[in-house]
Amino acid sequence: MHGLTAEEWGIVALSLRVGLVATIAALPIAFAIAWLLARGRFPGKILIEAIVYLPLVVPPVVTGWFLLEAFAPGGPLGFLSDGVLFRWTGASIAAGIMALPLMVRAIRLSIEAVDRRLEGAARTLGAGPWRVFRTITLPLSLPGLLAGTVLGFARSLGEFGATITFVSNVPGQTQTLPLAIYAALQRPDGDAIALRLSALSIAVALAALVASELLARRMRAAMVHGV
Repeated sequence: MHGLTAEEWGIVALSLRVGLVATIAALPIAFAIAWLLARGRFPGKILIEAIVYLPLVVPPVVTGWFLLEAFAPGGPLGFLSDGVLFRWTGASIAAGIMALPLMVRAIRLSIEAVDRRLEGAARTLGAGPWRVFRTITLPLSLPGLLAGTVLGFARSLGEFGATITFVSNVPGQTQTLPLAIYAALQRPDGDAIALRLSALSIAVALAALVASELLARRMRAAMVHGV
């Protein structure tokens, strides 16, 4: 984008790295949880659902504070503190946790929408569980998987409260786009910077959402024609 300084491009690059790492790391976890909630029948399921979706309803600062307590020296994950606190890796952890509930919900709905009769028919024809999953369940749930991935990435790019509480606002390490906008708004001459970064944030998020919708439509069209 015209007018961005080298420092601002660095903020953009850091934001994209944090968002991508957070999304890639959270995706297999989100899929496993979504599968468990969609297909599992076990005591305490409603409690697990509540815990998974909790970051959506509690203040992000609370999530950031719990992460800080967990990764601080002396905490249960304190042995990782040197590689996490005040570093971009910590920002990725915060972003991934905040994005996880949205990813789980989108993927879960997609798995629940798969017609179980198709899976049953494949099993009666001799297909094993892995082949049924690979050839039927996964392709039919791909639109939801894609939607969850894009939603998670967009949420990661916009994460603020948990990140600033957990790893602070360190230029070059944890200062992603939302934190940079916040820092710019604290300066008397920061309105122009905040405007540029805000416009860029909206453009990136909008592009991701539009790309997701276009890909989902192409996948649905391909499935219809394949049938």
